[in-house]
Amino acid sequence: MKDIQNLEDTREVDIQKVGIKHIELPLIIQRKNNSNQVVCAEARVSVSLPRKYKGTHMSRFVEVLSEWRNKNLLGVDIKGCLEKIIKKLHAQSGELEFRFKYFIDKVSPVTGLTAPMSYDCSFEGRISEDNGYKFILGVVVPVTTLCPCSKEISDNGAHNQRAFISVKVSYPEDEHIWIEDLIDMVEGCASCPVYPLLKRKDEKYVTEKAWDNPKFVEDVLRDVVVKLRKHPVVKEFEVECEAFESIHNHSAWAYQKETC
Repeated sequence: MKDIQNLEDTREVDIQKVGIKHIELPLIIQRKNNSNQVVCAEARVSVSLPRKYKGTHMSRFVEVLSEWRNKNLLGVDIKGCLEKIIKKLHAQSGELEFRFKYFIDKVSPVTGLTAPMSYDCSFEGRISEDNGYKFILGVVVPVTTLCPCSKEISDNGAHNQRAFISVKVSYPEDEHIWIEDLIDMVEGCASCPVYPLLKRKDEKYVTEKAWDNPKFVEDVLRDVVVKLRKHPVVKEFEVECEAFESIHNHSAWAYQKETC
């Protein structure tokens, strides 16, 4: 059968990224306690396409992802999977990203009750001719922030809100950061963590903890940045904090990206 994708294109345009996205498949994640968690991940995968080729072979992305899934390797060998995709498609560079919900059993601060809490996480691998392989771990952590200005100027109470701290970190291949540890570090930079299950004693605790620890989004961002700068293995990071204001029809937002 005629292979249209392999026909020559004459428009002289190298395509930087071409591939597939929103493909769902199970992903095996190794937990810090040495157990595994199987999650439903949404993948996005792409390669570069030289100008001489009319198109890439989309089916080959799915073939390699399915092969790696059957080997139970997707959770631990993103680099190997991406290398296979690049080789199979005769590309010079490529990217592979998985987005998934990761569940952690979280204990209420006073009553000690346990319930699962989900976090949006991502694994991303990039291979290029110039920079080699880079792995990026991403987490989105819901937290509570309490406005320092509101607390200062009000006789009674202060407005607080739920916020999201998004962090992406890159580190060497021979190092490792657990999802649980990164989430724990990020939560410690907020006015108070968010919990899936709270009884009245717990609610009193988190309300008073936030009151005693007021923070702007700028405060939260700076605290996260300082911790990541001091982290022994992080080489590059990206941080974003968005607070969904309870007294405004907009969000407060702060962002920082650095190479260590």
